Amino acid sequence: MPHDFSGFIHSVLEQIELSPTGELPLTPAYQDALKQLYASRQVFAHADHKGGHVTARSLARLPVFCANNLAAFVAGEIAAEALESNASIFDRYVQSLPAAIRSVAESRRVLAIGKPIHHRPKHDGVIVHDPLHTVFLVPGAGPHPGLPGNYLYGAVYHAGVDESTGAWRVEVRDSDRGLAAANVPAKADAMTMLQDVLASAPFHLEELEAFGLTIT
Repeated sequence: MPHDFSGFIHSVLEQIELSPTGELPLTPAYQDALKQLYASRQVFAHADHKGGHVTARSLARLPVFCANNLAAFVAGEIAAEALESNASIFDRYVQSLPAAIRSVAESRRVLAIGKPIHHRPKHDGVIVHDPLHTVFLVPGAGPHPGLPGNYLYGAVYHAGVDESTGAWRVEVRDSDRGLAAANVPAKADAMTMLQDVLASAPFHLEELEAFGLTIT
């Protein structure tokens, strides 16, 4: 193990960021450094290069994708129907990626945003419209890597017949079965939680427990 381990850690971070694939030598010193960096959430498994790594500080330079008029919705200036569409949000995410991985990201579209649903089934003969279902993508990782570009994806939506019943749900997922989720009673609570999540990126899913989400 290098004598100046803190200096070596800094060097390892730089090597990861300089490598096109984020790969490192498989020597004991590097593996010890990686264990420490993963434990401190400074490094995550790379979504685009198996066996590679990506640093949290490089992910911090990436954009967050959510409805571009979300602030206006939170402020009560527009209705849910006026929010940027989920398809448009995902389009912006795909276009932000290197050309070489855009097709892979596109193949995850249905996984991330689902199929368009314009209304819920009839309830007592009346068509019930969704009060909200909006998606977002943030840099980070979970127990598994994220989507191409090292992105987690999630959604805020309402589960219930109308806004006065059921619950609001916030979910964040990795590319496999990693999930952080929470049910809250009011739209305002869901919006506050969403804003906390967006502002905290990049992160590991487990870090969202601090905001009241449960890891499953």
